[in-house]
Amino acid sequence: MIKFFSKPYRWAGIFSLLLVGLFTFVLMDTFVLQKSMVIVASETSAETSTAAETEPVITATSYSDENIQISIETILKYDSTIYVADIQVSDAAYLKTAFANNTYGRNVKAKTSDIAAAQNAIFAINGDYYGFRDDGYVLRNGIIYRDSASENEALVIDQNGNFSIVDESDVSMASLSENWQVLSFGPALVENGDIMVDSSSEVGQAKESNPRTAIGQISAGHYLVIVSDGRTDESEGLSLLELAQEFKERGCTSAYNLDGGGSSTMVFNGEVVNNPTDGRSIAEREVSDIVYFGY
Repeated sequence: MIKFFSKPYRWAGIFSLLLVGLFTFVLMDTFVLQKSMVIVASETSAETSTAAETEPVITATSYSDENIQISIETILKYDSTIYVADIQVSDAAYLKTAFANNTYGRNVKAKTSDIAAAQNAIFAINGDYYGFRDDGYVLRNGIIYRDSASENEALVIDQNGNFSIVDESDVSMASLSENWQVLSFGPALVENGDIMVDSSSEVGQAKESNPRTAIGQISAGHYLVIVSDGRTDESEGLSLLELAQEFKERGCTSAYNLDGGGSSTMVFNGEVVNNPTDGRSIAEREVSDIVYFGY
């Protein structure tokens, strides 16, 4: 044994193996290994909203009852296919969020459509993919799950359903604790009716044009959701500036960018509306959370 370790290159080989093992563990811990922290009661049993008393009117692109009205249109613009949902609710309680498998944790993931189905969501989009990171405020349906700030701008939705956008480094989660939702991704697209991005704005190392998911507010209880296809020959994808312009042109006073790329997914009445893709195949990516409208 002593003779084996007397050769310097053998020490180097052992060190290399340990280094590879550590690197592999870090990658697995970041992207694969699940860490369940909190099991959340299904929102379908929560008393946060009242079910519709009348039968809804439903078509392939619309839904309407006395509390929730949704209409979806598909447009071709900026060499991209864009899906625009106009949504009005009578109470902020109908704008909800949910975790994959009803579990808050690291790398706990499911398809947007599956999370939506578990909540009986009428309409859903992917959220901020909080489970991919260790920081960034997480407050969902009035409950705080993570209070460590990131460098992101956060979307704050108050108990009345009104949007505001804050810099997490400037405010504590304690000061936001009375709100309904806090999502952490960004950037802000529109604030107080003004476009907040320019032609050079982008998320991390993302491409200039991408599949996108974003949500905006027009007025009290009136929201706009935009999801775009991208990274295909049929649909190039949107820049952040193009996305912001679309929200502003449609009357939004606030708009906020959520996780995009391969995560971008819109679900309506149990069906995936758009064509989710990572640029290689058309398929849903599993994500950690959704934003949805429903009972």
